[in-house]
Amino acid sequence: MERYRRQMMLEGFNREHQEMLKASTALIAGIGGLGGTAAMYLAVAGIGRMVFAHYGNLTLSNMNRQVLMKHEWIGKSRVIQGEKSIEDINPDVKVEIFNERTTPDNAERLLENADIALSARPNFHERRILNSACVKKGIPMVEAAMNGMEGYLFNIIPGVTPCLNCLYPEDNPEWEELGFPVLGAVSGMLGCLMAIETIKLLTGYGKPLLSQMLVYNTLDMEFKKLSLHKDAHCNVCGMSCSN
Repeated sequence: MERYRRQMMLEGFNREHQEMLKASTALIAGIGGLGGTAAMYLAVAGIGRMVFAHYGNLTLSNMNRQVLMKHEWIGKSRVIQGEKSIEDINPDVKVEIFNERTTPDNAERLLENADIALSARPNFHERRILNSACVKKGIPMVEAAMNGMEGYLFNIIPGVTPCLNCLYPEDNPEWEELGFPVLGAVSGMLGCLMAIETIKLLTGYGKPLLSQMLVYNTLDMEFKKLSLHKDAHCNVCGMSCSN
């Protein structure tokens, strides 16, 4: 408990919360600028187990934002390096890795034994697949995305809040997966917020975002929360949302 002593000094956060975090598993779909940062802070907070799902090898252009990566690993698997980095940070955290994209065929398998999912893939096609699987299995999902100096964050609690498909039911045909600008500090900040919301949802500590979206623009440091409403005709959660 000495490792976590300072966070257990938080008002209302006690050994029981810490043990709940230790007993939890998080699927992180995407360990880039958002998911990698979230994974790092979940590890130092003492989560028990993480599952990394991210396809592909590290490239030089990843290095302005992907904090789990090292320069000498360019050209090699990102999930293998991510696992090694977490082991160096906190060897008590178990990590399972899959060098895979999120697909309709593997989403439920990736979520096996998961208590929560973090949606951090760089395209909405994979995000909506994960959203549908989480709704089907009743698993909470933390959804976050950024573009340039802007970002958003909200939580999806099946049966309680709107889901991702309520807000974004279709892909934007003009959107290019690797075509948007990224400042590493902006994605890192959002990854930290994802970790905070994940810890709150897993332990019951604090007040997580429910049916609200945090949006921000760091260019002028404007932050605000927007109310979210379910789509009664949503083909993913229309029968399960209660708000």
